[in-house]
Amino acid sequence: MSLPSVESLIEKLTQALTPYFSSPESQPLIVGIETGGVWIAEQLRRRIAPESELGRLDISFYRDDFTRNGLNPTVKPSNLPTSIDEQTIILVDDVLQSGRTIRAAMNEIFDYGRPKRIILAILIDRSQREIPIQADFVGASMSLDSNSHIKLEGPESLKLVVKTLDSHAE
Repeated sequence: MSLPSVESLIEKLTQALTPYFSSPESQPLIVGIETGGVWIAEQLRRRIAPESELGRLDISFYRDDFTRNGLNPTVKPSNLPTSIDEQTIILVDDVLQSGRTIRAAMNEIFDYGRPKRIILAILIDRSQREIPIQADFVGASMSLDSNSHIKLEGPESLKLVVKTLDSHAE
């Protein structure tokens, strides 16, 4: 399978999001979801609004599968550098599949305050929703079989990798 370059997908998102930064009075806050979403958000911030701060979310405690047996996430602190009340947030993640990660991220955001608007920017959309969440901006859409997983590797040289999951693994 031929994968698009991460650089071209980030450029596509950059072009789509740049108009949201045209007004100096109301600059959106770019927020990335750990880990891949933060890498993408940092690239977008550098290209669109290098003077702005970057928010980071670790949604581990907000996931609906947090209490499953065997799930031991490494939790990093979230950081939203400013008040989010009445602010536009550009929420960034690398892959959108079930929608559960985005739901967890929005739950955490609302614990910080009430944003005016949340715009969702995704590098890759797998279109296999379990809950009704859709991205506003997508770098590329891909269909993979249910045993395949797409992951962003980085942070120095960002690249997409598709791995086939072993159905016999425990």
